[in-house]
Amino acid sequence: MIKKKIQIEVYGAEQVCASCVNLPSSKDTYEWLEAALTRKFPNQPFSIAYIDMFNPPEMDKQKNFAARMIEEDLFYPLVIIEDEIVAEGSVSLKKIVDIMKNNGYESN
Repeated sequence: MIKKKIQIEVYGAEQVCASCVNLPSSKDTYEWLEAALTRKFPNQPFSIAYIDMFNPPEMDKQKNFAARMIEEDLFYPLVIIEDEIVAEGSVSLKKIVDIMKNNGYESN
């Protein structure tokens, strides 16, 4: 049984992170992650959003975090689940799936 609807945010930029050579772009990572999680957890509610760190939405939380990414020179894509950084640069599907399972999601 799902404890609560998970909120996933993928922060990044159009250009690939200079330190993340040979990794997919942030947008590609977001699209891959959304497709993989939708297949892995069908008919189970979660939200996933892509946030451009150089053009974040007007919500204070996203604007503040995008500014923090730039100031602290964090690697991207950066994945946040429930306000906790869970991946930076290279995203592990296994780690994200494990977090979702720990929150009551059941994989098929």
